[in-house]
Amino acid sequence: MTTLRLATAEDAAPLADLARRALSAKFEHLYRPEDFGLFLAENHSDEETARQIGDPGMRIAVIESADGTLLAFCKLVLESTLPAGHSDARRPLELKQLYTDPARIGGGLGARLMDWALAQAMDHGADEIQLSVYSENPEAQRFYDRHGFTKIADIEFWVGNHCDPEFLFARKMTPADGGLAATAQV
Repeated sequence: MTTLRLATAEDAAPLADLARRALSAKFEHLYRPEDFGLFLAENHSDEETARQIGDPGMRIAVIESADGTLLAFCKLVLESTLPAGHSDARRPLELKQLYTDPARIGGGLGARLMDWALAQAMDHGADEIQLSVYSENPEAQRFYDRHGFTKIADIEFWVGNHCDPEFLFARKMTPADGGLAATAQV
């Protein structure tokens, strides 16, 4: 049994830990230790995670097990911070991160969080959801493709002093997406 809910201030440390573990498992081998360490310190510290949880311009959902262990999370930025000019969207929302505990990948948690993200986008009146995905992460690209996202541009993503080639993916929101709102509320 798992529960999907909005993150609270008490989730800051376990959420930051989950993010660091998920990122390390998938990407740490790609970077010099100093670049990866700097990236984690700037973006996934307990303090930065607490700031994000309290940010009115963000929504963060977590999925927890019956014993309260965080298993997966999704961060949304209500006004996209990704590079503009690649889309005609007027109110894009940014899917900032969607990560699952490395031991729980493939169990449907990501799809559940994606349904939540789509419902949030509809409720917020977004006309598009945008996200950035590493160009050499085909598993994530297939996941986003299954959920209606397509590549719209090549962009960059910095990890410390290392520049990664990334893809900007987007999904237009349509009236048909409104049915998700009833099933994915928190």
